Amino acid sequence: MAALMWLVHSACHVLGYTYEDKNKAVGYPNGAMIEDSNLEMNRCAGFQMPLHYPRHTKVDYEKMEEWKVDVLLREYGMNFDGSLEEKREFAMGAFLWPDQY
Repeated sequence: MAALMWLVHSACHVLGYTYEDKNKAVGYPNGAMIEDSNLEMNRCAGFQMPLHYPRHTKVDYEKMEEWKVDVLLREYGMNFDGSLEEKREFAMGAFLWPDQY
């Protein structure tokens, strides 16, 4: 059951659906409304995984400004405190394949 709830929660983020309130209508992006009293989620909120994997190279990360590294890490749900060099190393470790590093 937990896996199903996770799947539904993830799908609502990807597809842009919103859940208003339990036992109320569910709103869809096209404006359609349906009644569903079995929904257990109150709303889709919080982290939303980007659809595309970052396509930066090692050189890009080495030149990247600190605010860009911060935005990239936050976009993927990572909050990393440290120096600019530590953030760059962390981003490269997280997003580059071993043969690119």
